[in-house]
Amino acid sequence: MPHIPYMVPPPPGESALVDAIRERRGGRLLNLDLMLLHSPPFASGWNTFLREVRQHLALDPVLRELAICHIALLNAAEYEYAQHAPEFLAVGGEAAALSRLQADAERLESSDWSAAERAVLELTRAMTREVAVPPPVLGVARAALPGERELVELVGVIAAYNMVSRLLVATGVTMDGETER
Repeated sequence: MPHIPYMVPPPPGESALVDAIRERRGGRLLNLDLMLLHSPPFASGWNTFLREVRQHLALDPVLRELAICHIALLNAAEYEYAQHAPEFLAVGGEAAALSRLQADAERLESSDWSAAERAVLELTRAMTREVAVPPPVLGVARAALPGERELVELVGVIAAYNMVSRLLVATGVTMDGETER
């Protein structure tokens, strides 16, 4: 059970906000949405912001989803991982990479990561665990990405999905389908 009960959404056509969230989600609402709907301004801002993060960045989507999956594992945000592991695969990530990440999220000892993947994972770990990023870690990420835009976008993705994972864990959002609506 979630720590805060889910909102019961209005039927389609009765709320522009709920309809916009449904549209972004392909016609359905997730348990995360049902939690966020307790605050319509928060749900609206979240929907707009994360749509931009997921759909309009120059950052390689495989690297974006790798960072998100790493955040989910580091923060024990099972819901986030369940949502984003399939996304990682859908944008071209490899199942073997997810297996390596699950087996070694804290240490990243595998030598099978590409330079860009390792840079993304190290930056993700630094931002998630220490917040302050050591200059060499940022330097490696800068060198691994095409430009400053992608570096800023990666930092933003890591910051945004740490926010997501913390909300999910704090409110106890359960897996979709495990809801008593």
